[in-house]
Amino acid sequence: MAKKPETKSSKLDVVGQSDDQLTESLGNLKREAFNLRFQAATSQLEKPSRIREVRRDIARIKTQQSARAKAAAAAAK
Repeated sequence: MAKKPETKSSKLDVVGQSDDQLTESLGNLKREAFNLRFQAATSQLEKPSRIREVRRDIARIKTQQSARAKAAAAAAK
């Protein structure tokens, strides 16, 4: 199976970002996802694959936030 080329979103560096940066990125991505949904509903969406990219970036950020919270809870014990 051929490797997929890396896109801009797959290079999203969630590990290197601070908690505040992750929260800000998450807000921006959620806003973009909202706008993309409206564009799709009105048939104005130019790049349908962007919806998937944004959804996956949101999942990456949430996963990193969850891992950090779990690590902080374990360190507090």
